[in-house]
Amino acid sequence: MQFSFPSILKHFLKRTARSLHSSTMALSRFEYVKQFEQEEKLLPNSWIVVRIDGKGFHRFCNVHSFSKPNDLDALQLMNLAGMTVLQEFNEIAIGYGQSDEYSFVFRREASVYQRRRDKLVSYVASLFTSAYMFHWKRIFNGRSIAMRYPPSFDARAVLYPTDENLRDYLSWRQADVHVNNLYNTTFWNLVASGLSNSDAEKRLQGTLASDKNEILFSQFGINYNNEPIIYRKGTILLPKSVVSSEGKKQRLIVPIFEDLISDAFWAKHPEILDKKAKTDELYDLGENEAQPVVRYQLEMQERRKAGMNKSETGNRLLATDHS
Repeated sequence: MQFSFPSILKHFLKRTARSLHSSTMALSRFEYVKQFEQEEKLLPNSWIVVRIDGKGFHRFCNVHSFSKPNDLDALQLMNLAGMTVLQEFNEIAIGYGQSDEYSFVFRREASVYQRRRDKLVSYVASLFTSAYMFHWKRIFNGRSIAMRYPPSFDARAVLYPTDENLRDYLSWRQADVHVNNLYNTTFWNLVASGLSNSDAEKRLQGTLASDKNEILFSQFGINYNNEPIIYRKGTILLPKSVVSSEGKKQRLIVPIFEDLISDAFWAKHPEILDKKAKTDELYDLGENEAQPVVRYQLEMQERRKAGMNKSETGNRLLATDHS
């Protein structure tokens, strides 16, 4: 039996249609399981704070020989991961990091992922974790510290209905930095002086902040107020229009080390609470231009420009060859 091409094509199309019909029926049969999915949407007109926390980071720090009480490189790595999250979401008003945690504040009107809690929390956590691993070599290659096993971070989303609530939340996190760092600085200096961990704990039991300051100053000659501000205040990340030392204007995620509990901070950065309050004033990077977060962004911009220039040169050469 012979078939003409049109009849063969007609036969093929009929078989394809039957196959698609079967697939559709199978899909319809099983897709009822979607009914078991539950979708929670975060309330509108409220600040969304997604906070990342390191899981099992005491062990992670020990295995990777992080310095105590603070490891500046480890903090800078957290800042690079935080920067990556801010670059991804333009609806983040401010990021705040300390130790092994980072808070990301999404604006009241944020519509990211239609404010679906699971989607937002899972993506921020996975993006932060992957960025932490991606930037590891950039930070730790100089110390020849290889990643022994991957870190893990959990995340939660909390809603704050008022500006005051949000300010109090961030103030709470920065106050936590002070309490923990003062204790840890005193504790590890006592251990370095020869006390065992348990003896150092007993020495500090029941002490006030003033007592710890006195121990640091009288026994170790340390004025706590002179400790690096990144240890005492944590890191604030803000999108800012800046001018680099080369006089170039650009938009960057800037690390800021300031007291955010005071009213002066909020007056200085009004765009955090009200994005319409943006001014034409450029933020002076100053010595913060040397921060790894800033250096990385400037380096990436230069690479992109170099790539664009290379592409334009190639296009001109091709045009010349064809002329």
